[in-house]
Amino acid sequence: MQVLKVIAEGITTSFRYPHFMYQIHPTYEMPPPATIYGHIASALGEWFDPREVHFAYHFSYTAKVDDLEHIILLVPTSGKIPGSSYPKELEGNINPFQRTLLFQPRLILYLDRPDWIDAFRSPKYPVILGRSQDLFTYSDVSVVELQKSDYAYIEHTLLPYSSNSFTNRGYAVLMPRWIDYTQGRRPTFERYFIVHDRIHFPEKLLLFGNVQPPSFWVDPQSPEVKGKHLGLVFHSFAGDD
Repeated sequence: MQVLKVIAEGITTSFRYPHFMYQIHPTYEMPPPATIYGHIASALGEWFDPREVHFAYHFSYTAKVDDLEHIILLVPTSGKIPGSSYPKELEGNINPFQRTLLFQPRLILYLDRPDWIDAFRSPKYPVILGRSQDLFTYSDVSVVELQKSDYAYIEHTLLPYSSNSFTNRGYAVLMPRWIDYTQGRRPTFERYFIVHDRIHFPEKLLLFGNVQPPSFWVDPQSPEVKGKHLGLVFHSFAGDD
């Protein structure tokens, strides 16, 4: 299976929980699929059909820190300018809040679209991941041939929610899967399972009931650990994974 492999690195990033608005802005510890979709679209320079692309990734960072930011809210203090909807005067109110940042983030993104290699070697728009000020750079863009294996390790990645049937070395989270800009930015949410610690398959597999051990696509270029390579689990932005 040939896939596009993109390595992106930055200084900071933050993936804000969409339902937190004031005082505190915590971050997801993994980029939501909706963020990955936007990242790909910025490289292509256009929206693409979310049903035709599958992705997997390895995401890591060196530290999590809290930063103090502020938003200036402008409120009208007088009447409107004659003949327009704009106020004559505005007054700014400063609202401080705490934002959690991920320091030195690194993303290894795998896409089942090796034909997009030129787009990532010469992206249409600035490379960001997360907020608009979180600039990234592509340190490597290549095509790699994945291999199928029953032996692999997984770490620092996003898994389907059903993965809790295989291991308890992670936690469940609700994330935006895709945002439909043709329908007024209507979001679609999905449950996922985040894993940071390295899990070896199959010897440290925790099975529940009659669940069968999974098999993986592995990256032969990844570091080899105990005779195994990094296992990848692919997701989609729409439809069934």
